[in-house]
Amino acid sequence: MEIGGSKCFRWNTNAIAQSSSPHPQTFSLPAPIPQWPQGKGFASGLVNLGEIEVSRVSRFEFIWSSSAMLDTKKAVTFYRPVGVPDRFHILGHHCQPSDKPLRSFVLVAREVETCLPETADIYNQDKSPPLKNPLDFKLVWNQNAGSMEMSGVYFWLPAPPEGYKALGYLVTNKPDKPLLDEMCCVRTDLTDKCQTYRLILTAGSGKPEFSFQVWSLRPCERGMLGKGVSVGTFFCSSGWNMREDLPVACLKNLNHMLPAMPNLQQIHALIKHYGPTVFFHPEEIYLPSSVAWFFTNGALLYTKGGSKGEGIDATGSNLPVGGTNDGQFWIDLPIDDKRDFLKRGDLNSARLYVHVKPAIGGTFTDIAMWVFCPFNGPATLKIGIKNIPLSKIGEHVGDWEHFTLRICNFSGELYSIYFSQHSGGECVDAYDLDYIEGNKAIVYSSKCGHASYPHPGTYIQGSSKLGIGIRNDAARSNLYVDSSIHYELVAAEYLENDVTEPQWLQFMRQWGPKIVYDTKTELDKVINALPRMLRYSVKNLFNKFPVELYGEEGPTGPKEKNNWIQDERW
Repeated sequence: MEIGGSKCFRWNTNAIAQSSSPHPQTFSLPAPIPQWPQGKGFASGLVNLGEIEVSRVSRFEFIWSSSAMLDTKKAVTFYRPVGVPDRFHILGHHCQPSDKPLRSFVLVAREVETCLPETADIYNQDKSPPLKNPLDFKLVWNQNAGSMEMSGVYFWLPAPPEGYKALGYLVTNKPDKPLLDEMCCVRTDLTDKCQTYRLILTAGSGKPEFSFQVWSLRPCERGMLGKGVSVGTFFCSSGWNMREDLPVACLKNLNHMLPAMPNLQQIHALIKHYGPTVFFHPEEIYLPSSVAWFFTNGALLYTKGGSKGEGIDATGSNLPVGGTNDGQFWIDLPIDDKRDFLKRGDLNSARLYVHVKPAIGGTFTDIAMWVFCPFNGPATLKIGIKNIPLSKIGEHVGDWEHFTLRICNFSGELYSIYFSQHSGGECVDAYDLDYIEGNKAIVYSSKCGHASYPHPGTYIQGSSKLGIGIRNDAARSNLYVDSSIHYELVAAEYLENDVTEPQWLQFMRQWGPKIVYDTKTELDKVINALPRMLRYSVKNLFNKFPVELYGEEGPTGPKEKNNWIQDERW
């Protein structure tokens, strides 16, 4: 391993895009997965949802690819699960873009033989069976074979019995209807609403109302309180109106015990195995620190109406807790010579603050890792090949940023990482990450703004097409924090009393003062210095930038962010 050098490795997705084989190239993490500490049902291969139990199937048989109709990079391949365990039932077929490695899975289900005493209230002896075969199949769309090179394909929507829901579709190469016992529908009270997520295939007419479309699905209610469970199936339709309810649903986890979530020992083992290394830009001035270092080296608590700040002890025990961000209190830097010292942070004390929570109905675990920087530096504007450093725009005291590891609770595998980037972010699959050692990924923190990125480079917040916007530069350096070692577990609500939240986490106000700048003068100077043909475009882009760029306003702490409870913005 070379920390400060250039060594890292990534899965080769180009080889997949160039392959013409109908058989999927499967992805596996760079290193073997360890034997996790014992406890409950984490990484057991099964998840108990109450009346039904689900298992994941990741072995597939090729059915059909749209590559003969579309460009290879836009093609989608459809699969049927194989190797389904005894007494489990298929809920639908699976599809994914053809140029991606096969990493996903579908869930198969069976009825739970015995119910847990703790969850007995969700059972009723008078209820119908949780699983039933459909009554019929309706043909949704078909593509007849046009040549020897292109096989026909037929998409079938199951007709569920009354009181049941379909969770997916079947795909065949023949016009004959599938057999009724090829799949099962699920009793309605054991399902949850789902929504279309990404459009992955359009065929036929150029008008959406007349074309055949295939969408990926996700639960409507997500976040750590959401009960919806993704099955891994898809939605397809010919002439679907987006205002119409979907004819398919997802599963619902009615087992409040969440037996597949990791226990305390397993959490620490997961972080030790998967904890990314966070690299800061080689020219970064405003580095992270621990919260305790920030407090003990001069950070002050201010009260509205007061003129003098109060020192904060290392644990934040004298910070007001609870409530909301009402503007009555805030944290600021000292006004003496310690101010510049505090701004620069202290890399040696820095650590990642970890929040562990259920995701996708407890079938995944989200490990949110928060990094604190005492100061967020000014932005740099990029206009074509010209870079314009801004003097104040983008600055604020206190900067909380995060990234989130999503772990599959069936196997304990790293599934993806969400990279938070200012007011949004991106979710990156495990096969598209940079790895530094074993299964530890790399997170690149942007210069001054500390947004998280999966790969080094310059990212434009604005219009990358025009080459105009705020620069976010990310690169390897000798400035880094290894989160597998330097971390502190601060919250895991589902474990109840096993994790004690620090006092400072309950501070719901801003970690920096609010200062409104006269940014118009600085921005007018930038605009007026541009060629006349660019002025209008740049001015429009400025109007779309986040409001935090136009004043200095410290952020609230992690617990005040909507993604503390809700899902990430993906």
